[in-house]
Amino acid sequence: MSERPFKILGVQQIAIGGLDKARLRTLWVEMLGVPVTGSFRSERENVDEDICTIGRGPNAVEVDLMQPLDPDKKPAVHATPLNHVGLWVDDLPTAYAWLTEQGVRFAPGGIRKGAAGHDICFLHPKGNEAFPIAGEGVLIELVQAPADVIAALG
Repeated sequence: MSERPFKILGVQQIAIGGLDKARLRTLWVEMLGVPVTGSFRSERENVDEDICTIGRGPNAVEVDLMQPLDPDKKPAVHATPLNHVGLWVDDLPTAYAWLTEQGVRFAPGGIRKGAAGHDICFLHPKGNEAFPIAGEGVLIELVQAPADVIAALG
């Protein structure tokens, strides 16, 4: 294996799915006091999401509260309560290319803009014959860190 040409910098987000994000808001916003700082709705991603934030600046971590637009369609953002974990990466295109070469399986969609406006991609939770390395049951989002996060955490 060649030397890794990128660095994972920290946790960017925790995404939690359910059929009714109002129930998720009751816990995370009303009970725990985590403020809602944004929202995201996407037919392609089948999601209606509230973006909450714990902390500030480069140390902030998103808690995304998600419900499907249509519970019968994919992706099923509600199918597992802890839908995915997001990790800051210093060079997403390089990480994507290198990991693919190493046999890591990515979910369909490639690199694209995510809910918070950063470029993202997802490691598939399950490997296959062609790409045997995967999230071992966990969907993992790689998120391109902006310059201030790279400076603070790099």
